Amino acid sequence: MAAPPELAKPASLPRVVAASLIGTTIEWYDYFLYGSAAALVFGHVFFPKSDPLTGTLLSFLTYAIGFAARPLGALVFGHFGDRIGRKKLLVLSLLLMGGATTLIGCLPTYDQVGVAAPVMLTVLRLVQGFALGGEWGGAVLLVSEHGDQRRRGFWASWPQGGAPAGNLLAAGVLSLMTAVQSDAAFLSWGWRVPFLLSAVLVMVGLWIRLAVDESPLFKAALAAAEERTEQQKPPLVAVLRDHWRDVLVAMGARMAENISYYVMTTFVLAYAVGHTHLPKQTALNAVLIGSAVQFALIPLFGALSDRVGRKPVYLVGAVGVGVWAFVFFGLVDTKDFTSLVTAVTVGLFFHSMMYAPQAAFFSELFATRTRYSGASIGAQFSSVAAGAPAPLIATALLKDYGSATPIAVYVAIAAAITVLAVLCGRETRGTDLAEAGAARGDSVKAATTV
Repeated sequence: MAAPPELAKPASLPRVVAASLIGTTIEWYDYFLYGSAAALVFGHVFFPKSDPLTGTLLSFLTYAIGFAARPLGALVFGHFGDRIGRKKLLVLSLLLMGGATTLIGCLPTYDQVGVAAPVMLTVLRLVQGFALGGEWGGAVLLVSEHGDQRRRGFWASWPQGGAPAGNLLAAGVLSLMTAVQSDAAFLSWGWRVPFLLSAVLVMVGLWIRLAVDESPLFKAALAAAEERTEQQKPPLVAVLRDHWRDVLVAMGARMAENISYYVMTTFVLAYAVGHTHLPKQTALNAVLIGSAVQFALIPLFGALSDRVGRKPVYLVGAVGVGVWAFVFFGLVDTKDFTSLVTAVTVGLFFHSMMYAPQAAFFSELFATRTRYSGASIGAQFSSVAAGAPAPLIATALLKDYGSATPIAVYVAIAAAITVLAVLCGRETRGTDLAEAGAARGDSVKAATTV
């Protein structure tokens, strides 16, 4: 029998959390930088033959394509993450994401090489999506499997803070560039600087991640699996056999969280600048402030989920974001900066109530040797139907109807799907991750084999 896993000492857990947070911040910086640039720049640089709104639509199309690669990343990284460990795959994902982002900053424009420019942009976006598809699961599991069940919601929420931190960093760098440059200079070369900066950030992230130990739960489960003599099934097979209901719950839970976030942080840039004619920097500053507030909120709601449960916090967030969507665009339409900041900040408040407990919630649904695959598949497959087309659908609805009301209805429908999915799921607070599979009546074999 394998020895029971030795949990990280109290002094090491913050180090693991810091490594996951910094890594996810860098990866989300790269990913959101693309989204922000798609709303503000790429329509002009890579699709200049189109009218402004159509150019934005085409730009968001390349943005959405990146999501198509995320399920593939989830499958590949999940498979090998459940076989050889979380840490190695996290290092690889960081290198892939940083390399693709840096190369985007070096791309020629449409005026320089014609249609080859958007083609190369699309390929690099696919690499970004592939890398991010494997990043999320590994980062949250590394923290979840190091910590204790009593405060897992709090500690596991910190890697989730990488999303607003990355968005904060991306919007901040873009806002700085637009503040110190003319529009012509920004479109000519200034937009490249934030992408090239990714190379420096990746070096910092690698230095920190390489110093972190592998998950103790994974090492114990791997040792137990190596003692078995029978042929072991691939993680994907075990997930689909033993955890298919949990995968569906995770996918449904992601709908409102994913769609609302990209509408309220990415599409809002295009809407505020193109529809209400606010300055680029004004729109970026609103997202900047909202992201800063969200970064502070996420660990608070993670801690709240440790006290009252994952489901209650998640459900309030889903209902709140569905209702707020109708208020959101009305506030943006006032063209008042305070109202714009309020719209984004309150929207991200409700989003945080879903996003904060999500890491612990999804981790607690799956057994150790299938956890990377299960959490990644549940999270990333839903992104194809949720976050990927969200800015695209919102832009198309605005173009067809000339009103934001259909967009609010779209977010509300997503919220209803999430409420139903979470209600159908089980409460996972207090789950022992070493016994996660057996807790649902799965066989011991399913919890320890690949």
